[in-house]
Amino acid sequence: MKRLLLLRHAKAIPGDARTDDHERALNARGQQDAPLMGAEMHHRLYTPDLALCSTARRTIETWARIAAEFDAPPKAEFLDALYLAAPKAILKLVHSADDQAETLLVVGHNPGLEDCALILARKHGSDSERANLNGLRHKFPTCALAVLDFDLKNWRDIEPGSGALTDFIRPTDLKG
Repeated sequence: MKRLLLLRHAKAIPGDARTDDHERALNARGQQDAPLMGAEMHHRLYTPDLALCSTARRTIETWARIAAEFDAPPKAEFLDALYLAAPKAILKLVHSADDQAETLLVVGHNPGLEDCALILARKHGSDSERANLNGLRHKFPTCALAVLDFDLKNWRDIEPGSGALTDFIRPTDLKG
């Protein structure tokens, strides 16, 4: 089985004409939400064997705060190709991931990440999968995590509509 974790970066400062989008940092809420999500991922045993992370400052900061919550920080690769990537580009990177990794985390941006999750999730799964899918369709907020399970041995074999959306966690779900 392969498990794909799709994580949208935590909340960042707003962009403006003076700020390069790639250099936008996390705001105070993002700085709080990322370790909260990391702790929840650790608690639910959603520990990646490998993390693929966009090179944007906000994704790197998100990953650093999440990785600090694991017993040992997982291996991470920082990829320019994930910066504002379209679903097709994200899937291409997933397909090329090392098959030794059973759980793969992608830390990226919307709308590509959300669209990728929607493309990969099967539409006629269990009641809980359908509930997760409805939540995902409603909104994939910053620092949200989609968990997709695939009954496969190789990342390259993942196809649209073949993943069980076993979990969808939003920061608001974790704040009592």
